[in-house]
Amino acid sequence: MAIESTAPRVDRYDPLSRPELFEGVRTRRIFAFFIDVIAIAVLTVMMGILVFFLGIFTLGLGFLLYAILWQAVALAYTAFTLGGPNAATPGMRAMGLEMRLWHGERPYPLLAAMHALIFWFSVSLLTPLVLLVSLFSDRKRLLHDLILGTVVMNTGRDTAAF
Repeated sequence: MAIESTAPRVDRYDPLSRPELFEGVRTRRIFAFFIDVIAIAVLTVMMGILVFFLGIFTLGLGFLLYAILWQAVALAYTAFTLGGPNAATPGMRAMGLEMRLWHGERPYPLLAAMHALIFWFSVSLLTPLVLLVSLFSDRKRLLHDLILGTVVMNTGRDTAAF
């Protein structure tokens, strides 16, 4: 039986005491987004070919998957890369970024999927102006980061020491 700690969780990523964790995050996060969009597009094309053959094999029934193809690919891509052991999508890894929860834990696949869904819903409803939140956030967090309690920061900056 595991004994749970009753000690409160501490916010481990203070931008005042550790500003190097957040230097250049906003710009590199934008480039990481574009890298991930290209990767998702390539995966969607590859899955589209698979769905085509599935549609032929199922006498047309498989073609219904085209309606949700890119959404499913994007959601799976985010859930299994951002929620994986590296805590970063391939675009984020290429840009030297990683995501953590505010108390230091790595995100899990369900949280990563929710992160993507809240991002797309907020951008759809509130326009890209929702991205302006990062200009006023001390950790350069976006609206969906604030809602879920996540932090995107630089990798390799002694984050394991926490």
